[in-house]
Amino acid sequence: MFKGFRDFILRGNVVDLAVAVIIGAAFGAITASVTADVITPIISALVGAPDFSSLVIHIPVLHHVTPPNPLPANYIPPGDIHIGKLLNAAINFLLVAAAIYFAIVMPMHYMLNKINKPGAPAAPTTKTCPECLSEIPLAARRCAHCTQPVPAS
Repeated sequence: MFKGFRDFILRGNVVDLAVAVIIGAAFGAITASVTADVITPIISALVGAPDFSSLVIHIPVLHHVTPPNPLPANYIPPGDIHIGKLLNAAINFLLVAAAIYFAIVMPMHYMLNKINKPGAPAAPTTKTCPECLSEIPLAARRCAHCTQPVPAS
């Protein structure tokens, strides 16, 4: 029972997923700060808005909707698409993915390639019978399949 659980936990993709979740959560605050405090102001200087979250697309509403009273903090009026918040989230996601890739995935692949470096190819242990083309050991003097004599190689 515990052997199956151990095999499940130590399977590569479960460990990779656990590392990704933990590192993603750890880098979440850092990348959110970099997004909000560094990258967004640089890009928004080009666009002219102080923050991407202020970028809103207004779509005409076909019917009247009475807003709730009092307005909740996360209330979005009908017909407003907050494209800036989506851009902030996309930049944040790309930063998290880049941090995980360069901090974990690349070093892991480098270490695995160093450990599992392929050596010289193994010397052949079989040869082909000239009569029936089956594989036979190098030291064989007669083919086990067709019983024909095999010349020494």
